[in-house]
Amino acid sequence: MAGIVGIRRIGLRLLNGWLGGLLGVALALAVTQPSAESQERATSLARRAKLRQIQSLEFLGEAKFGGRSLILDDALLGGLSGLTYDAENEVFYSISDDRSENAPARFYRLKMETDGDGFGSEQIRFLRTQAINQPDNNLFEANTVDPEGIALTPRSTIWVSSEGISPQGIAPFLREFDLAGQHVRSLPIPRRYIPSPDWGVANNLGFESLTLTPSEKYLVTATENALAQDGPKAAVGESSPSRLMLFDLETEQLAGEYLYNTDPVVAPPNPSDALAAAGLVELLALDDERYLALERMYAEGSVGMPGNNGMNVRLYEVDRSRATDIQTSNSLLESGLEQVVPVEKQLVLDLATLDIPLSNLEGMTFGPRLADGRRSLLMISDDNFSATQFTQVLLFGVNE
Repeated sequence: MAGIVGIRRIGLRLLNGWLGGLLGVALALAVTQPSAESQERATSLARRAKLRQIQSLEFLGEAKFGGRSLILDDALLGGLSGLTYDAENEVFYSISDDRSENAPARFYRLKMETDGDGFGSEQIRFLRTQAINQPDNNLFEANTVDPEGIALTPRSTIWVSSEGISPQGIAPFLREFDLAGQHVRSLPIPRRYIPSPDWGVANNLGFESLTLTPSEKYLVTATENALAQDGPKAAVGESSPSRLMLFDLETEQLAGEYLYNTDPVVAPPNPSDALAAAGLVELLALDDERYLALERMYAEGSVGMPGNNGMNVRLYEVDRSRATDIQTSNSLLESGLEQVVPVEKQLVLDLATLDIPLSNLEGMTFGPRLADGRRSLLMISDDNFSATQFTQVLLFGVNE
């Protein structure tokens, strides 16, 4: 059982000298403009920052349980990469990113109590496992799918995103399933996302995120890092040009595509050639144009973050309303970024300020209303089915 972490008020924080701050890439571009125009642009961004929907988060508690320690319905429980909430039935659904290796590709149904005196592992109860099927009603074979995102619809179906498996040429997908795991429909994925040498989604950096807008008009996902033909992966001091995509669920067609510049890796790994990665791992729609975006950074062997495990996570509010639609560009390296306006990012919370060791947080959803009337926000981590990692659930109260 995890102890209950004390409640703290988390306000807006600006990180001096950090590339992915409040003004983000827009400010970096502005410094090359004439000073009057730069000032006007900065003032405009600052004005819009005051209109941010999520003003701050109040950290209410943490639940933790160990990797490879739980079995549910004869399947190893783990790899919790996405989270969504069914308010009518007061249950959550979480997708496992198991590539059908430990058990068939699946999602879990679970209960989480968020309105008591505290929040810990005793407030979480897993109810059942549900496998998902291919369109031919067969289960996915091992290493043919990589489920990462999940979004519930009002019709009691779920959308699931798969990153695909690039080294094998297996394409990413966006598919709808009923709650019995049967395939309902699939959305067409543009050719520029289909992996082949030097093309398409990069290995393990595809459709990690997924959200349905409150209007139910759009399903939104994004690549975790750049497509192979768009630019580099995130690295120490270097961001990556990811793509954010909107699908119109009535027409079942791509309705918009936008540049999302990820944060760079914020600390060097140790040794210097060890693993270092950063990227966009989850989206949560506020309306048709604004989303909460979860970015995760990891630098193997680095110290300085709480827990000294090389992990840090940041939460942004993102606005696409003034961004350039780039769906006509199959390669940003070829078409260029000079005239492309990216989505605007405003920092809501650097989770390092919570002063707790962070796990591999990848999922996020609004939960039930708290006793004081505020919305709850929950984040969940993927333990990678590792005995040395842990599943972590964080609970926040949302100040709007």
